[in-house]
Amino acid sequence: MSLASRTSRMSTATRQAATGALTGLALGDALGYPTEFHGIPAILAAYGPWREMELPRPALVTDDTQMTLALGRALRTVMDRGVLEPSATAAAVRQEFVSWYHSPENNRAPGNTCLTACGLLDSDRPWQQASRLHSKGCGANMRVAPLGLVPGLSTEQRAGAAQLQAALTHGHPTALAASDLTAHAVFLLAQGAEPTGLVGQLRSYAIENRTHYHERWLGDLWTYAGDSGGATPADFMARGWDDCLAVLDRLVDALRAPSPETDPCLATGEGWIAEEALATALLCFLLFPGEPLLALRRAACTSGDSDSIACLAGAFAGARLGPGAWPQEWAERIEHHGELLALGALWDT
Repeated sequence: MSLASRTSRMSTATRQAATGALTGLALGDALGYPTEFHGIPAILAAYGPWREMELPRPALVTDDTQMTLALGRALRTVMDRGVLEPSATAAAVRQEFVSWYHSPENNRAPGNTCLTACGLLDSDRPWQQASRLHSKGCGANMRVAPLGLVPGLSTEQRAGAAQLQAALTHGHPTALAASDLTAHAVFLLAQGAEPTGLVGQLRSYAIENRTHYHERWLGDLWTYAGDSGGATPADFMARGWDDCLAVLDRLVDALRAPSPETDPCLATGEGWIAEEALATALLCFLLFPGEPLLALRRAACTSGDSDSIACLAGAFAGARLGPGAWPQEWAERIEHHGELLALGALWDT
């Protein structure tokens, strides 16, 4: 493909970043669903060479996509009524998460933290009392991609809402920071950022925001952390951003000598926790920035939380390349295809 063709493709794709990202997220989720909890030898024995992995039939998704759609519906509800602001956002996301908790389709190996917190959210208690302050699980950021895709948000709205939606279930400062950073990565790629400079931009963002506590969005959440949270809101957040900076450093090291045939989890972690899910998904994406199916397949063939790693890798690749990155036959078979397209079309418009 010529440089002009690639440039034209990128220009067209970026205008459809939301459709591409949501489709890629769901495809990665479905591809990684059967491989989660299995080691590399077992995955290869069951599915053959990882570069040839095929989308399962039926192409079912997990709680990762279900909760992404829940967040997307909540954001649409709030913005249909006015401006994205903290109280309305918290109420709408809370309602959608409780609906997910009670859904008969909530049987796709959901995380215990999400289940416990969403059960507690189904009450009249303040949401801060439902949040699991000890948890920085990847449930916090596997669902945050919509906040990198919704148009017209300020940096403060995007960051504050990303941290709020995480905090409803996962109140650990690293969960908040990693969710903010994940949404920012999706946003940068949707705006046309080049993969080669992406990690540097994310590191700069983390350093810039290291001691910033979004009180307007989080209220007094930090006080529930007790002595382990730090003496001030700034101390509380610094713990989270420092975890993210440490794993980004590991990502930089991995990219100095990229090894596509090596399990990415060995470099940046198994992805069960939020900052490692972000870093390992980024590693899979950055190993194959122009080959999105290989990025998804590499992410699904990992020894860690394969569906969450692959769904984030798919969101990154789709945000950059648009819906044309994905085979039409795959996209049409994915569960919730219609709702994914509807949200994508709304935000792309």
